[in-house]
Amino acid sequence: MTKRVVTFGEIMLRLKSPGFERLFQSPTLEATFGGGEANVAVSLANYGLDAAFVSVLPKNDIGEAAIAELRRFGVDTSLIARGGDRVGIYYLESGANQRASKVVYDRAHSAIAEAKSGSIDWKAALKGAEWFHVTGITPAISQAAAEMTMESVKAAKQMGITVSCDFNYRGKLWKWGKKAPEVMTELVKFVDVGIANEEDCQKSLGITVDDVNVESGELDTAKYEALSAKMLEVFPNMTVIAITLRESKSADHNDWAACLRDKDGFKLSRKYSITDIVDRVGGGDSFGSGLIYGLLTYKTRQEALEFAVAASCLKHSIMGDFNRVSVSEVEKLKGGDASGRVQR
Repeated sequence: MTKRVVTFGEIMLRLKSPGFERLFQSPTLEATFGGGEANVAVSLANYGLDAAFVSVLPKNDIGEAAIAELRRFGVDTSLIARGGDRVGIYYLESGANQRASKVVYDRAHSAIAEAKSGSIDWKAALKGAEWFHVTGITPAISQAAAEMTMESVKAAKQMGITVSCDFNYRGKLWKWGKKAPEVMTELVKFVDVGIANEEDCQKSLGITVDDVNVESGELDTAKYEALSAKMLEVFPNMTVIAITLRESKSADHNDWAACLRDKDGFKLSRKYSITDIVDRVGGGDSFGSGLIYGLLTYKTRQEALEFAVAASCLKHSIMGDFNRVSVSEVEKLKGGDASGRVQR
């Protein structure tokens, strides 16, 4: 029987300047859809799992287009609540060389931001699910979205469902009154598998170790060994914490790896040198979905970690939020074939 995974969050309209142009350098924007939890659902559907996405979307043409796009990838959209007036938007300018990529949010008063607590029947939405995934982005949108996220993880735990959370810190969104650690340290009490990057543990949860500089561009894995140990010590209900390790040489060139800690100790993945990056937005989501698939599929957590890192490495070559790769493509890279030779 195919394993069912449910994700919850906001899908947005993504408006990107063409190629590596500055925003509005030319009077054209490329319109697609994306958003952390939707990205995860799409990847899991691509990997053959029964993936469902829960959200709130307006009954208008934009909302319908977002749902149609998810359905195209095989994501179950039947649990999406309808209401509100607008779909959130984000504008993206892709960086190059030493010019960083830039994101501008336009998601105030979106349907999910204004949805009320109780808008979703979580027992019905999570029926039959083996895994439930949320992120730190949704609670940052609004107080109501934070309350809905808390409702969802509580319901999942009561139903015995494994809960994962990508602690994504979005400083531009935490504007509604509470700071990220005030909300996220409560949410994490209901999380089994934590996913983070080099700054999320610190800025989203307030967990630090000496001398870990999240903005240096260079990573000392020994420090992340200590950070991961502290995470499981402070939040003993978490059984796994996975941290992505990105060394940013420039907007085009990143070194990419990850580590994982569980009760059996610390695990480190192989490192990929990713040059000529096409689009790194959604890279963390592709790691999270790869980890979920890996933990549900492989015998060892080291294998799950390697699958997640390989999947995310491939995402850097794909334009758009969604990671349009198959299990076989990820396993080929995971197995050591990084030649990029034409397959005939």
